[in-house]
Amino acid sequence: MNFFKKVTGLGLAGVLALGLAACGSDNASSNGDSKSDSESVGKSVNYKITGIDPGAGIMQATEEALKEYELDDWELVSGSGAAMTASLKKAYDKEKPIIITGWNPHWMFSKYDLKYLEDPKGVYGGAEEIHSIGRLGLKEDHPEAYKVLQQFKWEDKDMGAIMVEIQDGEKPEVAAQNWIDENAEKVASWTDGVNKVDGDAIKLVYVAWDSTIASTNVMKLVLEDLGYDVTILQVEAGPMWTAVADGSADALLAGWLPVTHQSYAEKFEGKFEDIGISMENVKIGLTVPTYMDIDSIEDLKN
Repeated sequence: MNFFKKVTGLGLAGVLALGLAACGSDNASSNGDSKSDSESVGKSVNYKITGIDPGAGIMQATEEALKEYELDDWELVSGSGAAMTASLKKAYDKEKPIIITGWNPHWMFSKYDLKYLEDPKGVYGGAEEIHSIGRLGLKEDHPEAYKVLQQFKWEDKDMGAIMVEIQDGEKPEVAAQNWIDENAEKVASWTDGVNKVDGDAIKLVYVAWDSTIASTNVMKLVLEDLGYDVTILQVEAGPMWTAVADGSADALLAGWLPVTHQSYAEKFEGKFEDIGISMENVKIGLTVPTYMDIDSIEDLKN
């Protein structure tokens, strides 16, 4: 998720402490409900938005949102995707207020009842797409892998099935193989007209987003079945794009465009190839549990 810098870092314990310390009896009813009106939502979360890694595009977009909506009292707290979802679970289990940087596809939308805050200024853009991005010369050096990446298309529910299985404790490669076994026809459409190779080495880079972990592990197995020797390397968003742009990696499957990774696409323009769109209608934005009585980013100004 994946489509990304200067925010204050804070560990998981700090995020939880800040998020929960602000939630008192004033915001909860006798049955534990923590619905808050628009005047108290900022106070209820101590004017904190729980984010992910500082290199993520959604973090840059959120910093811009704070400026555009004149949310001068608010702070975006960086951490990691795992820390963010841990904070969400802690708050959600007690029906406490929390505001996070969210995106889909993500398993949390299957596990929890969540909603995006309306973005009338359009800071987060509309629906995004996930693109497969390759280094220059990939088509000539690895035409079969290039063709697979070009034909690689799936839907939110496909990726979501793998993410939920991983979240439930399965190893990523096992969850990916389970999905492949159950979706042979879809995988066949990716490999249609593709010839097998004999141990050709190929390197994929990815960020530690649940969505990208799912897609990269699936693609690794698909390419290996075609005879490729596949290496996958987890890095942050900047190094991921840099590796493809300088040719030290062959491809990435997490090109969230046009908003999330806009800065990287612009920075490395002419140094990579946009191979194709693997998923449409993905989204990023500020996200809250549905039990919170707030609907728009505009409401955070109160």
